[in-house]
Amino acid sequence: MLSLHRNFNQQTMAELLRLALPMVVSQGTFAVMIFTDRYFMSQIDPAHMAAALGGGVASFFSFCFFIGLFSYANALVAQYLGAGEAEKCPKVVTQGMIMTVMSAPFLTLITFLVAGIFEGMGHEPAQVDLERTYYLILMSGVLITVAKTCISSYFAGIGRTHVVMICDLFGLVINVPLCYVMVFGKLGFPALGIVGAGVSTVVSTVLAFLLFIAFYFAKEHREKFSVLRSFSLDVKILRRYWRLGFPSGLELFLNVAAFNLFLLMFQSYGVAEGAAAAIVFNWDILSFVPMIGLNVGVISLIGRFVGARDMARANEVMTAAFAVALAYTVVLATAYSVFRYPLVEVFAPPSGDFTAIRELSAFMMIGLSSYVMADAVILVSGGILRGAGDTRWLMIASVSLHWAMLVAQFFIIRVFELGPKVSWIAFVVLVLAIALVYALRLKGARWRDPEVLERVMAE
Repeated sequence: MLSLHRNFNQQTMAELLRLALPMVVSQGTFAVMIFTDRYFMSQIDPAHMAAALGGGVASFFSFCFFIGLFSYANALVAQYLGAGEAEKCPKVVTQGMIMTVMSAPFLTLITFLVAGIFEGMGHEPAQVDLERTYYLILMSGVLITVAKTCISSYFAGIGRTHVVMICDLFGLVINVPLCYVMVFGKLGFPALGIVGAGVSTVVSTVLAFLLFIAFYFAKEHREKFSVLRSFSLDVKILRRYWRLGFPSGLELFLNVAAFNLFLLMFQSYGVAEGAAAAIVFNWDILSFVPMIGLNVGVISLIGRFVGARDMARANEVMTAAFAVALAYTVVLATAYSVFRYPLVEVFAPPSGDFTAIRELSAFMMIGLSSYVMADAVILVSGGILRGAGDTRWLMIASVSLHWAMLVAQFFIIRVFELGPKVSWIAFVVLVLAIALVYALRLKGARWRDPEVLERVMAE
């Protein structure tokens, strides 16, 4: 299946799990922080919860191109490590920091433009004010966020995913209690509501980034990778970083734009529909984001074996990754279907009629249970192809499918004025279609052709 040749190697499985499990924990901290923010907002009222979803998605949309670009440091560093050129690994970080500084004016302009879109999406005026406030606070720390992405991807690329886990756990330990006291006004803080949720996120991100810096300049790492000799512009590495990372960044930007616009259109059905979407995507995040940890481990190992020109080991990574991902998502799909009502009830507010939100959310949870296994195929296949440098094809295929979905949603929601259940079914069909297309690409031989891989490694 999928050109895996049914290879299974216990040592490769152990290596994948060694890399992936800390990243699962790391990505899980991100999911928990988002989950916690929205849960705290749900305890205020549905408008705050919907605003946390809308403002949070809009902020990620604003800088996701840079996240996609800088996160390619994982594959790039792994490829250099596999090729026996470890001294080039920290030079990737230097080029990433140069690009981070250069991105500042673009991110400022994006923030200014995106801050004005909420009014045009048909949301309630009170929700618009909350969304804009939350968005602007999150964007105030955006340069630290993208710099943190670069250095964390570097540590993943050299196989030190435990460093990423430690730093992200540290950020979580800071974020959750700080968010609680700032949102609800505990320990002498005023009750800041959604402002407190945003500020606590920025503060925890800054502190986690500083811990990454401490690990980066630790003596053992500094000497092994010649960090102090890496602080210079390297045009060849910078060009290769941009050539392979740009499609990843553009893919993520356009896909998040399509998803963000779909979500904003879906919220125009009303507050109940927006709250239902927030509940379902909260559970989606708790399943999807940890699988990104597996995706990161796959990218790192595939990149390393591509750099070493060892495709036999790459086949073993594919087999191991699919085995783990599909086993995990079978359990999730069952839980989301069987326990959908109790899972929805977690977000019931202390007072008010929750009936409409409960029923729509439970229906949407069935859709979620239908596509979590497709998510597994997408993330494993995407990690393999990205680690092998097939970023241009990924961009074209993924963006085309996402924007086709957006056009379909525009007609469903705005032109034909069909209900939220029809819109949700169309979304589920999109996820299944992406999984099928990725699987077919993986089955083909084009991405693993030796000449193609040589061009990937060329500077």
